Amino acid sequence: VQAMMEPMLANSHVLLTPITPDIARRIIDRTEQPGDDWHPDYPFVDELDPLAALAASELSETPFTMYAIRRPDDRAAVGGFGFFGPPDASGAVEFGYGLIPAARGYGLASAAVMLALHHAGQWGALRAKADTERTNAASRRVLEKAGLHEVGRRGDLVFFERALGTVTRSDHD
Repeated sequence: VQAMMEPMLANSHVLLTPITPDIARRIIDRTEQPGDDWHPDYPFVDELDPLAALAASELSETPFTMYAIRRPDDRAAVGGFGFFGPPDASGAVEFGYGLIPAARGYGLASAAVMLALHHAGQWGALRAKADTERTNAASRRVLEKAGLHEVGRRGDLVFFERALGTVTRSDHD
């Protein structure tokens, strides 16, 4: 049984395991297999649309895909990190992330974002972009901790960017 494809991204704070279209279908259908180790509250509602899009796609070798965010101690999947495709013509890659409520407040989102952006730079992306709701102070802190800075606002959204290839103190934990 192939529960996870390689390469897994890992540091001392978090594991990121790629989600294939097959795994995305299983997550949506709740057909867990040994090694999947999904927290009972995973996935959270905001992750269902991206998972459905991935489930409907073809298997790809791109590293710019969705990943399960896992705690390193028990390997439980407690959230997701996803690139919205490969870098665009300017080298920018957009991403999003989220955690189930029980996993928030432990630094997992910050660790996941920093780890994924470190690898995105190694894979050729030049800039990272994300947005969050104006009222989501915790998400804004995650993005700022990962070296992104606010570049604009529109409606309820705040937009963030960061050049990649610039090392932040936690990229290499």
